[in-house]
Amino acid sequence: MAKVRPFKGVRPPREMVTEVTSRPYDVLNSAEARAEAEGNPRSLYHIIKPEIDFPEGTDEHDPRVYDKAVENFNMFQDKGWLVQDEKPHYDIYAQTMDGRTQYGIVVAANVADYMEGRIKKHELTRRDKEEDRMKHVRVNNANIEPVFFAFPDNEALEQVIRDVTAAKPEYDFTSAEGFGHTFWVIDDEKTIETVTREFEKIPYLYIADGHHRSAAAALVGDEKAKQNPNHRGDEEYNFFLAVAFPASHLRIIDYNRVVKDLNGLTPEQFLDRLSEKFDVEDRGNGEPYRPAALHNFSLYLDGRWYSLTAKPGTYNDADPIGVLDVTVSSDLILRDILGITDLRSDKRIDFVGGIRGLGELKRRVDSGEMAMALALYPVSMKQLMDIADSGNIMPPKTTWFEPKLRSGLVIHKLDD
Repeated sequence: MAKVRPFKGVRPPREMVTEVTSRPYDVLNSAEARAEAEGNPRSLYHIIKPEIDFPEGTDEHDPRVYDKAVENFNMFQDKGWLVQDEKPHYDIYAQTMDGRTQYGIVVAANVADYMEGRIKKHELTRRDKEEDRMKHVRVNNANIEPVFFAFPDNEALEQVIRDVTAAKPEYDFTSAEGFGHTFWVIDDEKTIETVTREFEKIPYLYIADGHHRSAAAALVGDEKAKQNPNHRGDEEYNFFLAVAFPASHLRIIDYNRVVKDLNGLTPEQFLDRLSEKFDVEDRGNGEPYRPAALHNFSLYLDGRWYSLTAKPGTYNDADPIGVLDVTVSSDLILRDILGITDLRSDKRIDFVGGIRGLGELKRRVDSGEMAMALALYPVSMKQLMDIADSGNIMPPKTTWFEPKLRSGLVIHKLDD
């Protein structure tokens, strides 16, 4: 069963929340972080992207950069820009995008649950990225940024969300990207006990977004346990920061593909090859065509939109990986026709999150940068959880979650 507990969060004062909080470290580069933090000494980028405090071009993995993160984290606390709560509690964090709101519960998740597979993964991680985040957790002795979890719907926890969010929030603001962020502190002891008890009834938690952060946080916690001769199992380092959402609240956005060339084929030859495995329908040069259902794809090629529907027998709906449209398109189009076999390393292909819209696919092809674009029907939360339950790993660049969790709303220290 999932083990979570409340914790003494480190948070910005209400009047500083928009200055302190930021986008996650991995959704922007150093130059973008430098620009967003310009003129704002309270920006969390000084802790999560501390290379911005060094001359441009400084390696973000330079040991001095990690040291600067600690220096800035301590300075933020000394100046009162981040303040630790007096007692442990949970929080509710709501995100609103396009008029739709999803509600998550902020928890301290259990390291042992991750190490023993009760926190389930659906993606591979890269050791270099894990080590970068492990260094950041180690030096700060804190989880500065949360992991994004999903869990099977639970009516008692839904009732907690309804009850808590009926009160006035601690924070309520709209970020520069246009997303709403609202945050409530759960300080009622009975409600805190309910949250802990109800999570104990949930067999598994699922990583929706943040596989590297999850791995790093858990591995550092495990390190600390092994280094402590008096380890008990209830120390704060046995837990890490997460926001857990009921699965029904979440919507996965499409993650699309653009390809530089047609592998020596003309557009007409390419369409002919596609017609062997797909029903191809020319949708013209007007409004972009969006995939309508599973196994239906949108192709933009030579100034025109096409609907591609995989023919029966070309996919396996009984296979949790084979049913995915990212698998169908990778096998039947990218591999068999275009000769792209490694999505992680092939320089001929790039990936575009659906948040950028189909217009971004059209732009990149019309500019001449890319030869074709392929839009996919998004994966469902059920598919993600089925794959995690089966012990399988999703193909690269399958899921895109939006909005991203806002960093700096709450931080979890490992020694308190």
